[in-house]
Amino acid sequence: MKVLLDIKEDKAEFILELLHNFNFVKVKPLTPYKAGVLESLREAVEEVNQIKAGKKKAQPLSEFLNEL
Repeated sequence: MKVLLDIKEDKAEFILELLHNFNFVKVKPLTPYKAGVLESLREAVEEVNQIKAGKKKAQPLSEFLNEL
């Protein structure tokens, strides 16, 4: 199982050290770029889910292309 944790900067070192002490846990910190990409992807999926649920209205393709 993979889990993504969002840890306060001042507590990160402690949590990482704690996790390293478990031989059944592999720790691989994300670069700031990868963390940003994952956050953007999470937001996009959430928006799609809101559109599918009818809570948000989709933008027409022509408007989207005009923004580019």
